[in-house]
Amino acid sequence: MVNLAESAKHGAGQRPLPRPRLLPRQAAASTGPFAAQATSRTAAAPSREGGGTMELKKDSNAVAIDMLLIVHSEKRRAAQATHLDSQPDPGALLQNRGGLQGVRNGIRKWQELERNGFQGNLSEKQCLQQPQVITSYDNQGTQLTVEIHPQDTMPQLLKKFSLAKRLQGDKNGNTRPRQPGGKDAHAYPWDRSSLKSMPLDLQHFEKLDASASQVTVKSGLDELVSDLIQEAHSDLERVRAIWIWICHHIEYDVEAAQEKDRQAFKPTDILRTQKTNCDGYAGLFERMCRIAGVQCVTVPGYSKGFGYQTGQSFSGEFDHAWNAVYLEGHWHLLDSTWGSGLVDTTTSKFTFLYNEFYFLTHPALFIEDHFPDNKNWQLLKPPQSLRQFENNMYHKSEFYNKGMLSAHPETSMIRTVNGKATVTIQSCAPTLFMFMLNGKQEHGLLSLRKDGMKLEVYPPTMGTHKLQIFAKGNSEIYSSVLEYTLKCNYVDLSVRLPAELHQPVGPSWFSEQMGITKPSHPDPIIHTSDGRCSISFGVEEGISVLASLHGDDGPITEETQRRYIFQLNREKRTELKVQLPHAGKFALKIFVKKRQEQGNFVFVFNYLLCCANTKVNWPMFPESFGNWGQGNELLEPLSGVLPANRNIPFKLKLHGIAKALVKGQDTWPLTLNPEGYWEGSCNTAGCQEVYVMVLENANHNFYSYILKYKVNDQ
Repeated sequence: MVNLAESAKHGAGQRPLPRPRLLPRQAAASTGPFAAQATSRTAAAPSREGGGTMELKKDSNAVAIDMLLIVHSEKRRAAQATHLDSQPDPGALLQNRGGLQGVRNGIRKWQELERNGFQGNLSEKQCLQQPQVITSYDNQGTQLTVEIHPQDTMPQLLKKFSLAKRLQGDKNGNTRPRQPGGKDAHAYPWDRSSLKSMPLDLQHFEKLDASASQVTVKSGLDELVSDLIQEAHSDLERVRAIWIWICHHIEYDVEAAQEKDRQAFKPTDILRTQKTNCDGYAGLFERMCRIAGVQCVTVPGYSKGFGYQTGQSFSGEFDHAWNAVYLEGHWHLLDSTWGSGLVDTTTSKFTFLYNEFYFLTHPALFIEDHFPDNKNWQLLKPPQSLRQFENNMYHKSEFYNKGMLSAHPETSMIRTVNGKATVTIQSCAPTLFMFMLNGKQEHGLLSLRKDGMKLEVYPPTMGTHKLQIFAKGNSEIYSSVLEYTLKCNYVDLSVRLPAELHQPVGPSWFSEQMGITKPSHPDPIIHTSDGRCSISFGVEEGISVLASLHGDDGPITEETQRRYIFQLNREKRTELKVQLPHAGKFALKIFVKKRQEQGNFVFVFNYLLCCANTKVNWPMFPESFGNWGQGNELLEPLSGVLPANRNIPFKLKLHGIAKALVKGQDTWPLTLNPEGYWEGSCNTAGCQEVYVMVLENANHNFYSYILKYKVNDQ
């Protein structure tokens, strides 16, 4: 290798050499136009074959080129025309010396294929008659494009475009991507102001994103990049266009990723199959950015991705690769592999699902699932150790995408205290949550808050448990946002929860949104000493309410789940009278439905009812029918099962009726007293069922059933 400045000084006055063949090694371009003029000179009289150097007469905007020249005789030059194109790039090989295994090997293979794949397989005749383009890259971002053309022809490459325009050089004219320094490091922790490492208005990208996602591959990578950046007016927009295209068109190749010796993907093969692994994603992204004139590097490292288990250690081969781009004077991180979609852990199938989170992610968030081989690429001050990376709480991307701000505990391994573990999440907006303990929605109390949620978990057995927490955004899908490993060394049998106790428990902003307001019991747990309670809440106009009672013990069937609840509907308010069949814990579920809409009732929330009195043994309420109208009230009998051969008094408040009666073996009329109650009695002899019936119009003879009682066997 000869220094250019020295060769220019010592080679003055020597005769020109024959037209040289160029073997590119590394190059650097300024921000100015590609305006260099080159002549060949040597320090001593050369032979017909030998080495030489190139002097560049350059203005302030000229490129600085560092290269090795191989000069051949005319005969040998023609014979080696096609052979030269397959020579490896010595600069890149030096960069890979003593390199990484795994992902780094994949990156090295990708770069070697990249150099060979884009040079083509021209015949010797074509090489002599048509211009040839040789482009070389290495790991550090050095790029040189050389056009070799027949004598006395005008170079075409410089007419078409100049890659130098957008490559930023330092004061020495060096455009090799620099390593990140102190000014790139973000002070830890994340300040919650933005998920990005630079201020972004995503609405600004809407038109560009729509355009980039529709671009199709026509001939090759250069034309694809040219089409993508047509509407881009800055390096940021060029990076965005490339990012969007890759994320929406390149599929993750699950089979290739699981191979022990990962294959390298040629860019031409990626464009043809539109499938690759993480090495290919990162390599393709880097290549496209380079063509667009944006400094970009591939970063290998460890990741908490597909197959990651909470608390696992990392060693050996790196398992992932991503990119860093240089924008507005700083390095920024992104991962197009994870931006494009996800792999289903049960089916191992890839699904396109765009993830904005991994575009220019704030370094303090990126480090949660990406650990680079070089600590400088963390862009953190101070950087984290591998042990910290392994032990730190892992908030999945959806945690931040759905507006979560923090979670407690902040470690992935938690232990119960007196048989209970508590998890809280703070969010920037009201959010729906759910949890699963060992794959089931049981053994926990999850209550919603306007700024997050609170979860109390009671593992049913001692040992290790898997706790997953999910959140719901604008779609109907709950996404996993947190995972904990839960250690339990004590089980409190007295707090066993009903299996039917679903989530959430207690009224919240969500129940208010669904039309239930101002509850009499704002807390999710209700204790009753005698097995009875009365719960009321406001109901918005047009909303119907349904309730059911669920317990693990006792003969409560689906048919009788609602018979231990008697619902009284008053104007804009509903009351639920509850009588528990025995001591224990019960889930009181609340459902709502808009009267004018078709479909089923929708679950809103539930209460946990607790009674420790073993003497409790309340019967069911009578069964009510649709004509049991708003404002009606039952005073007696409240039991839905009547004794046989007895006179039973009745007292009800009924609105908007002309007559009322009780029908068993015989019929007994009810009379209206001065206080507005219908009163009377009936005898249960000789019957199995007793009905309360009403006549709504005095001019008609048709009575409607409103209540039904059963009579005990004699």
